[in-house]
Amino acid sequence: MTRFVLGRIGFYTLIAVLLAFFTVPLLWLVTAPFTSDPTYEVRVPDFTWDNFTAVLEHPYALPSLWNSVVLSAGTAVLVVIFAALAAYALSRVRLPGRDALLYALLLLSSIITGTAAMVPLFQLAVELNLIDSQFGLILILTGGLLPAAIFMLKDFMDSTPKSYEESARVFGASPLQIVRDVVVPLVRPGLATIAVWAVANVWGNFLMPYLLLSDVEKQPAAVITYTLYTEGGQANLSMLSTFGLLYSIPVVLMYLFVSKKYGFRFHGGIKR
Repeated sequence: MTRFVLGRIGFYTLIAVLLAFFTVPLLWLVTAPFTSDPTYEVRVPDFTWDNFTAVLEHPYALPSLWNSVVLSAGTAVLVVIFAALAAYALSRVRLPGRDALLYALLLLSSIITGTAAMVPLFQLAVELNLIDSQFGLILILTGGLLPAAIFMLKDFMDSTPKSYEESARVFGASPLQIVRDVVVPLVRPGLATIAVWAVANVWGNFLMPYLLLSDVEKQPAAVITYTLYTEGGQANLSMLSTFGLLYSIPVVLMYLFVSKKYGFRFHGGIKR
């Protein structure tokens, strides 16, 4: 009995420590923007709006948030479209070595990350005249996310009954109509999951935008955050905390909306 009680105490102590580890930074992020002179400590805010005024007056703060929206939304749209088409084809067409190809794509995308492929990607962007091009950056980010997206979406496609497609084909539906009107509504939770996953990956991506976008007016918020320091190299906590809060809100709202409407699943289809 004593051993059981001590075990439960230790378990709940560990949980409390882990919760504090994740909760304290979030509390700081929520309270520091409303504090006149924020420090690294979590304090009761005095509810000032001066920090938000300073961020609004920054010449690149709000435009960088819009740039993040453009990059994230553009990449998510391309990833969802191409991954859905590729996953549907791989699910319905029996190709020799199909599963091996999928696992090879997933393995290579995990090993050859953006950091590892930094030099060839930069050279490719130079050759294709895609430096300082948001569209070029979207294409590069899309290529990096596609293998994992195809792998995840294929499970949703596999779980979609083929009888639905056969019924639509009997009534004269074209292949494009079958995909649009039959398959897409059934795998909509999977598409939503992939879209949020792609947006989250691009939203916090620093390396590729930093390398390929030298024009500060085209850089996303992840890069602009790096510039919010004083001339002496010290972190401007009032600017960083306020900009960080504004930077986090869109992704949190998107996550809550998609989670409530579709839910997040990495297995797919419908119950049969």
